[in-house]
Amino acid sequence: MSVPSPAASDQPEQPDAPDPRRWLALVALSLGMLLLSFDTTILNVALPTMADSIGATTGDMQWIVDSYTVVFAAAMLPAGLIGDRFGRRRMLVVGLAVFLAGSVAGALVDSPGAVIAARTVMGLGGAFVMPLALSVIPSLFGPAERPKAVAIGSTAMAMGMPLGPIIGGALLKNFWWGSVFLVNIPLVALAIAACLWLLPESRDPAAPRVRISSTFFAAAGLGSLVYGIIEAPARGWGDPVVAIALAAGVVLLGALVVRERSVPRPMLDMGLLRQRGFLWNAVAATLVSFVLTGMVFVLPSYLQGALGYDALGTGLRLLPMMGGLTVSARLAPSLVAKAGPRPVITAGLLLLAAGGFLGATTGAGDGYGAIAVWLTVAGVGLGLCVVPSMNGALGALPRERAGSGAGLIQTLRQTGAAIGVAVLGSVLAAGFRGRLHTAGLDPASAHAARESLAGAHAVAGRVGDRALAASANTAYLHGMDVALVVCGGTALVAALLLAVFLPNPRPGRAGDAGGAAGGPGGAGRAAGGPGGSERAGASASASGAGTSAAEAGTSEPEAGAAASEAAGAGALAGRPADARQ
Repeated sequence: MSVPSPAASDQPEQPDAPDPRRWLALVALSLGMLLLSFDTTILNVALPTMADSIGATTGDMQWIVDSYTVVFAAAMLPAGLIGDRFGRRRMLVVGLAVFLAGSVAGALVDSPGAVIAARTVMGLGGAFVMPLALSVIPSLFGPAERPKAVAIGSTAMAMGMPLGPIIGGALLKNFWWGSVFLVNIPLVALAIAACLWLLPESRDPAAPRVRISSTFFAAAGLGSLVYGIIEAPARGWGDPVVAIALAAGVVLLGALVVRERSVPRPMLDMGLLRQRGFLWNAVAATLVSFVLTGMVFVLPSYLQGALGYDALGTGLRLLPMMGGLTVSARLAPSLVAKAGPRPVITAGLLLLAAGGFLGATTGAGDGYGAIAVWLTVAGVGLGLCVVPSMNGALGALPRERAGSGAGLIQTLRQTGAAIGVAVLGSVLAAGFRGRLHTAGLDPASAHAARESLAGAHAVAGRVGDRALAASANTAYLHGMDVALVVCGGTALVAALLLAVFLPNPRPGRAGDAGGAAGGPGGAGRAAGGPGGSERAGASASASGAGTSAAEAGTSEPEAGAAASEAAGAGALAGRPADARQ
């Protein structure tokens, strides 16, 4: 197959043929997905260094993370629809260019507010890259090769998570903190060049139109809610600014739901939540994102500030979680095939809860060994949750609604991630400030010490107060332990809810062969007969989900795709209109 010129074809379906340019094009898409995963995890390692270098407070660090996540979550659905209507390749390149501009700005600025602004720009670019990178895959590959293509893209996403902390740590060990943004520039430039040279253009003029009102309600509502949660520890929950922000967030998000339910072709198809299989799997995926992002946010500052590891050492010490996640994600499809998704997801959430509660027992005298244990337990739990819950959510949908379902669940996951950083960061800040002893300090020094662990150590070094440094380490550990209790409690509540309400279709049983709406793997069963697995693979790939081989009866590459998507913690995004055609 020859890759058509950008204007040559709007058709999503291409026959399989040995044209190597398609695989080079896939490499370009994979670079984009690697970039998003890489950028998220590299930043978590850089935050303590940035706090020390530019005077970022705990609230600033929360906004450095959440400014990206909030914009990403709010803009992803309209970005996908814009790509469907006006050209996916064109808008993918635009998204990469916007991400590049934000990265350049982030490397050059020297204040927390400017970094937050740069991250906001990067979030807007990422909102175009994630869904469109996956949605153009069906225009390049036919049913036979599509599972392998999805597996390659998902693996790229998976690689970014462990590579980010390691490479970020190495950069921070030898260069200034802005290098974590600068490293994006050659990767983005290469991805843009490859997209322009290799990708065909594709579009879906019949896609739902982008509504400015819905986009505003989503962005303003989520932003107001997150702002109120982040500001509450410093201002107090009864402060008028906090109360108004929280109320405005609830009202605006409620207006979004009302608006989307009143139109015939909504951007955010809330009617999908009436399907029990989709709803409870989406709940699991969203709460897992809440817990994961919160854990990864609170731990690096403790490893660097209290235990004294450098950025590279911190990155390496996050690997037990990634290792546990990767191993269990590969086991999850076979476990689901034997027992169904409900016991597997419930067991994963219970392990995640156990990891959080074990982490909350960390004492001042404990070294890294205790942390490695609970990180591993939490990682195993994450892997058992993510694959079955994401496959279950999308497998519970009719094929024609797979695209809107993928968009909705990814929006919910990103919302969960943003609120996770806001809530758990606020819990951490409240615990830290409540236990920190600042007696004897002048008001300015006491204020600086209360803002962050790095700030407390800076003040202690300036005034020569070792007791303040010890108090800061103890106070931060207390705040981290409380945040991990919240993580464990959230996972435990989720496990109890899903054990009661989550459907448990068993692959291979006659009663479960009711078609696409029947649960995970429904698309594969609905295909039926010879070649049914191939059609199921095509549907799963078009939705960006990558249904596992164990659930849909498809090939081994699809199982790898599902496992890799779990490790990537986000590769299931997408707005592929092709699945509706």
